[in-house]
Amino acid sequence: MARYLTISTIGHRGMQFSNLPPEEAVNKMIDFWTKQLDQVFPDMPDIIVLPEACDRYEGMIGKDRSEYYAARGDKMLKFFSKKAKENNCYIAYSAAFQVADGTFRNCTQLIDREGEVAGIYNKNHLVIEETTENGILCGKNADLIETDFGTVACAICFDLNFDELRLKYFAQKPDLILFSSMYHGGLMQSYWAYSCRAHFVGAIHNLPSAIISPTGEILAETTNYFNHVTKTVNLDCKVVHLDYNWEKISAAKEKYGRGFTMQDPGLLGAVLLSSELEDITIDEIIEEFEIEILDDYMERTLEHRHNLKNME
Repeated sequence: MARYLTISTIGHRGMQFSNLPPEEAVNKMIDFWTKQLDQVFPDMPDIIVLPEACDRYEGMIGKDRSEYYAARGDKMLKFFSKKAKENNCYIAYSAAFQVADGTFRNCTQLIDREGEVAGIYNKNHLVIEETTENGILCGKNADLIETDFGTVACAICFDLNFDELRLKYFAQKPDLILFSSMYHGGLMQSYWAYSCRAHFVGAIHNLPSAIISPTGEILAETTNYFNHVTKTVNLDCKVVHLDYNWEKISAAKEKYGRGFTMQDPGLLGAVLLSSELEDITIDEIIEEFEIEILDDYMERTLEHRHNLKNME
């Protein structure tokens, strides 16, 4: 049963700090993000993903940054919450926030369609200087956030280098991974998407930002001309290996035609199957034709390998 989700990502080019008074700097940042969001609202996205530290000025350090954050408080959060509610969408707002004990977290707050915070992810793997110079502490948890379209995992910048976090998400099986960052990550973006069998959205500060399929294919990407892009994906999908499934996939295609799609990235041996039907899910099609999903095939292969009678 098709579960279409329209995703927008904005890889903004940032604003340089120019010694503005803190309150004026906050107001200018609100004006900036009003213009950025207005670029994607005509596409009526279900979710908009913003880069890491999206409301911080480039070049702002030390006392200037502290005074700016004090003036900002939750004003930007309230601004994004209002925009989310007005436009019936989720917004992934990534920024540094001070907590009750005076320390900071580098976090992504996922705001829902009613303007409420659906969940918060605190960056687990900080660059060391984030703590030693900026008083930011590492997050402890990596729980999925429940939404009206599925489950969401978050990662921020340096996180993408660590299997510890990726494997937590692999076990939880999110529908969507949101990556807000100043670092691109290169091949790691597609690897995370494929490893976790999830759609992946990168919102990267001043670098290409992309929407990636669960088989690691770039579906849409920002360019040197446009810092935003929107794409509709189908979350009713499963990654399967072609081994043992060729004839079964062909039979499903013959029966359901356009209602059953296969995306082949090539060279991988794995493909993405989706149901475009209104009343039948991809899981039901997989069960009907006894198609083996990729995770089950890998597990079966490992069991074979670890059977002592199959070893030298």
